[in-house]
Amino acid sequence: MKRTLLLLTLLTAGFTAFSQTPATAPKDAIKKDTAWKIHGQNTILINQSSFSNWAAGGVNSLAANLLLDYDFDYKKDNWSWDNKVIVGYGDSKQTGLGWRKNDDRIILNSLLGYKAAQYWLYTFYANFQTQFTNGYSYDANNNRTLISSAFAPAYLTLGPGFAYKKSDNFRINVSPFAAKFTIVQNDSLSSIGAFGVTPGSHSLFEFGSSLDAYYKINIAKNISLENILKLYENYIKNPGNVYADYSANIYMKVNKLVTVNVGLELINDPNAQIAETSNGITSSHSLLQVKQIFGAGLTYKF
Repeated sequence: MKRTLLLLTLLTAGFTAFSQTPATAPKDAIKKDTAWKIHGQNTILINQSSFSNWAAGGVNSLAANLLLDYDFDYKKDNWSWDNKVIVGYGDSKQTGLGWRKNDDRIILNSLLGYKAAQYWLYTFYANFQTQFTNGYSYDANNNRTLISSAFAPAYLTLGPGFAYKKSDNFRINVSPFAAKFTIVQNDSLSSIGAFGVTPGSHSLFEFGSSLDAYYKINIAKNISLENILKLYENYIKNPGNVYADYSANIYMKVNKLVTVNVGLELINDPNAQIAETSNGITSSHSLLQVKQIFGAGLTYKF
């Protein structure tokens, strides 16, 4: 019920955002500082499958997702400040299984840069990630076990570095001296040392290097491919165990509002131990995490 109310709230916010445009901003505010560029998109995806007396079989399902993706960019003289906010939440329901979330993320990226050469910048980078609601794993009997919650985990990575930025659609930032904080606020998850924290502790500090890359191309008319890559290596503990997060998103525009979105995310997190049962024995390992999203819906860009 809580997740359903949250989804309805976010959907309402999305529809409200659809009705707003930059034109609603006060004209005086636009005149005062034109160094800011604000743009983004609001996407609502709906998937539904229904079967009745279907000889081949099938399971009734319904899924709804909301994605808000905003950019707040500042550029004046040799200074630039790029900020991205991504908020996503989705729920799906299958007959016999009830409601389960299929997307839940809050991502804040910030890159402050000072021009060093034509495409090169001295930078300071910060990234924050967490989620809205509890996450569960389910066994064969549909019994659930808590594996995550809001601010459990939350990740904060920051540090100085340098970047190559050819355009808003292609940039690479490297921070050779980056601090990473893993936060686990939930007491039950903290007590078992979830996400690499010492059992009973609510945080983990790491020091290492990070790479953040973004590349977006148009692969055909009205079809674009967005690539996002994040890497982090800890200098202090287990160097070589690299945290990797890669996302690929394909946006297919049908008309001004209707789009088809396909998303794939792959995560390798050495600190995330995932329970796996084999021959009746359950053990925890660092496994490749895979998430796929496909849907058609409404997208409003500004």
